[in-house]
Amino acid sequence: MTWHLLDEDIRAYASRTLTAPGLWSTEAHLAACGACRERLAVTATAGPGSAVDGGWARLDAALDAPRPGPVERVMIAVGVPDHTARLLAATPALRLSWLVAIAVTAVSTATVAMFTDPLVFLAVAPLLPLVAVAVSFAPGIDPTHEIAVVAPIRSFRLLLLRCLAVLAATTALSAVASLFIYEYGLRATGWFLPSLALTLLSLLLSTRLGAAAAAVVVGVGWATVVAATFGERLVFTVAGQVGAVLVGAVAAVALSRQRGTYDRHHVPTLMRRIP
Repeated sequence: MTWHLLDEDIRAYASRTLTAPGLWSTEAHLAACGACRERLAVTATAGPGSAVDGGWARLDAALDAPRPGPVERVMIAVGVPDHTARLLAATPALRLSWLVAIAVTAVSTATVAMFTDPLVFLAVAPLLPLVAVAVSFAPGIDPTHEIAVVAPIRSFRLLLLRCLAVLAATTALSAVASLFIYEYGLRATGWFLPSLALTLLSLLLSTRLGAAAAAVVVGVGWATVVAATFGERLVFTVAGQVGAVLVGAVAAVALSRQRGTYDRHHVPTLMRRIP
């Protein structure tokens, strides 16, 4: 080569600040000039902010990044953003152990109901989402609770996202369990509308009582109603299903009006505990 790159051009190329058309001629020259490639290597490796150091840092970050689990991969595959999928995947009630426990409970209850009374399954199935919701966002139960409430996402939105994911999982498992009492006809799906209504009520009360306490209160109330109307099976008649829809609708409207309450009650409480 009869000429070589200027020092300032090599430094600009190493720092990625060299622009076209000088960038193009520099790259063409480097492809043919070993001496300038050696100068570039020396420049690129000089100092803690070099391109090589930056490349190693990016490589380390990629290698150390946690690998998504099966639940997270499924959510990403259906279009859930990466950061949202990561927060949802940390939900205790979406872990494989919890899903297996819910599935076993649903199937066992349906099996008992098949030999005794379908009301057993219809009464228990709506309680499964309540347990999952309590586990999903209750301090002391959810190991990621404190991280979640200070994440760059509204706590109430995260609560809704987690509850939606949990409700979808438990609904699917309960729907499969309903096949065990198929002889009961369409009434075998009578747990679905009460399940939605109870979940919405639990969410509404969680803004005041907390997720775990709200689930307990709603669960006890549900058990009382079912026990009081056991003979008439009122909750699982057409009138009872309409009543469940109305209760759920009222709870949904009230919840939408109080969507800021959860953040005001929970984030300040957490921040007071941080030294």
